[in-house]
Amino acid sequence: MGEPYLTSKLQGFGTTIFAEMSALAVATKAINLGQGFPDTDGPDEVRQAALDAIAEGRGNQYPPGPGIPELRAAVVAHQQRWYGVELDPEREVLVTCGATEAIAAALLALLDTGDEAIAFEPYYDSYAACISMAGAGRRPVTLRAPDFALDVDALRAAVTPRTRLILLNSPHNPSGKVFDRDELTAIAEVAQEHDLLVVADEVYEHLTFDDAVHVPISTLPGMAERTVTIGSAGKSFSFTGWKVGWATGPVPLVAAVRAAKQFLTYVASGPFQYAAAVGLALPDQYFADVREDLQRKRNRLADGLERVGLEVFRPQGTYFISVDIRSVGEEDGMAFCRSLPERCGVVAVPNVVFYDDVEAGRPLVRFAFCKRMSVLEEAVERLAGLGVGGGRS
Repeated sequence: MGEPYLTSKLQGFGTTIFAEMSALAVATKAINLGQGFPDTDGPDEVRQAALDAIAEGRGNQYPPGPGIPELRAAVVAHQQRWYGVELDPEREVLVTCGATEAIAAALLALLDTGDEAIAFEPYYDSYAACISMAGAGRRPVTLRAPDFALDVDALRAAVTPRTRLILLNSPHNPSGKVFDRDELTAIAEVAQEHDLLVVADEVYEHLTFDDAVHVPISTLPGMAERTVTIGSAGKSFSFTGWKVGWATGPVPLVAAVRAAKQFLTYVASGPFQYAAAVGLALPDQYFADVREDLQRKRNRLADGLERVGLEVFRPQGTYFISVDIRSVGEEDGMAFCRSLPERCGVVAVPNVVFYDDVEAGRPLVRFAFCKRMSVLEEAVERLAGLGVGGGRS
């Protein structure tokens, strides 16, 4: 039986898995590798910019609805600097209460009752809820381990006369996949053939590893006019609690997103917008250092998970590593994650909550590595003592 007062659009969503697992971490005093937030703050100059803004009375009252001019200008400069994208700060940039609000506003603005949205599963859980709140349906296209490659035939088969948009996340949470240029070209071709919009969630744009390169789909031919791109200060600068995000794109699309967004939070994060503007202007070396630090942490956790005997899918980007627990004799990721804190004092997240294809997601589990190295070391030691599936070296 569902929640008696909850609208049918939200029946079945309930409490997010992140809230459940974080509460379990607190109750068991376990190391929380479930929710993707860093356990250290970001750059001192960005933090100081927020303190200065508060002390000087900048942003303590309602900021402008579209965002403060300084941050909108910084977003424009950032997109030009990294991708050669030209934007009008007045009409083509909208500051939001984190990327999650940008996603919600975009989907509420661009989807109508009975429309359909294609999403690549596994997907961030807010996608499904926001599509449902818009009265639309979702058409999943499954990315399958080990490489989570795009199945172009499956994408084409997912398009129906009711399809309105494609929701793209790259770098991709929770798989850690970074869509390459060929895959993005295939998505662009489908979007243009069927006159579909694209909502591109690119919050992990600076968190790529090895030789993976983030390519915004809006930079491909014919895509700028049909793409809303979403970014975030929280992921790039390790201030996830500040909730500063943005949506960019052509004037008609951004105007539509703004129309929905103004009735959600209207405005938020006033002083932190000034700090985010400072962060976006940091030198290239800052972004390189963040990538290198996270890559070391990815490798440390991945090596430890492999020593336990888990099949590890090393990510090309993001904060997350997915594993297949069948390699250690387990089958059910949800049961595994719920028992893990008591068994060894570590919290992870079951990937099945990110899938419509339950069988594809059932044996997969996600660990976050955006933690201090000492925390990851301790987690690896605890997992090594677990003896899952007999433990393997």
